[in-house]
Amino acid sequence: MTILLLETATEVCSTAIVRDGQLLCQRRSTEPNAHSSLLAVFVDQMLVEAGLGPSSLDAVCVSAGPGSYTGLRIGVSTAKGLCYGLQIPLLSVPTLRSMAALYYEQHPDYGGRVCPMLDARRMECYTAFFARTADGVEQLAETSADVIVEGLYDNWLDSGEVTFIGPGAAKTQPLLSRHPNARFDTTFALSAMGMAAEAERALREGRVEDVAYFEPLYLKDFVAKKAAVRGLFKNQ
Repeated sequence: MTILLLETATEVCSTAIVRDGQLLCQRRSTEPNAHSSLLAVFVDQMLVEAGLGPSSLDAVCVSAGPGSYTGLRIGVSTAKGLCYGLQIPLLSVPTLRSMAALYYEQHPDYGGRVCPMLDARRMECYTAFFARTADGVEQLAETSADVIVEGLYDNWLDSGEVTFIGPGAAKTQPLLSRHPNARFDTTFALSAMGMAAEAERALREGRVEDVAYFEPLYLKDFVAKKAAVRGLFKNQ
């Protein structure tokens, strides 16, 4: 099976094509606000590099959030368009789950828990806790938007080592690092490859999304901001 993976939940724009568990090609950029201009280009480049036509794809898998409202909309819209046009299944993997899966894959000897953290502005983060299993990862608590304060996760840390990863880990480290079981990997980088194993499992088991009605997990409502360009509003 050949699956296109799209990760756009954060400022990272990451794409990959995998076939039967093997990476064929990938692209990644951290250029700010560039998802709309890069995503389709990356997909086209990868298909050329892999020597594939669009009809060679068996499914498209998109990062399902939480994360950036705009980034998620771009990723999901692109995935839906491809699936509708090619008449292939749409798959999704929760963003925090794919982060945890990738971390465990990169650290095969690590036996503690992992808490991916996505920055939700100020001292708020999207978080969840995961443990390694024989088949991949297990989510231990509901995904939530937490305001980080000292001692917030002591109940988790009291029971063993937890490694905090992702864009929100660095800003929360001063508050959470006082517990002896808290570990931080601020070098962890998001990648579409974190979805690979779960996407293939979902396709084999027939766990596909409705192309017409699928929506990513936002957790928080989108709030439009006043335009920064002067002259777009009457009173500027």
